[in-house]
Amino acid sequence: MEKIGFVSEDGKTEEFFVLEQTRVGGISYILVSDSTGDDGECMILKDTSPEEEKEATYEPVEDEAELTAVLKIFEELLEDVSIER
Repeated sequence: MEKIGFVSEDGKTEEFFVLEQTRVGGISYILVSDSTGDDGECMILKDTSPEEEKEATYEPVEDEAELTAVLKIFEELLEDVSIER
């Protein structure tokens, strides 16, 4: 499982584990967790950076319809993992 660091707007660095990634409608999404254990908090992030940008800019998915659609895809990709909302 890949571990990546994120720098928030206030300069704080946080590390997350990437559980899965997918691309829908030309947009990249990643499912990350703050833990490798069963009780970790998960978040779906989408890449909002321009294609020519070398470093990705990820933001949490906040639109309920988009979140539901992408969550279904991640649930299919991770058959053996239960994701609770």
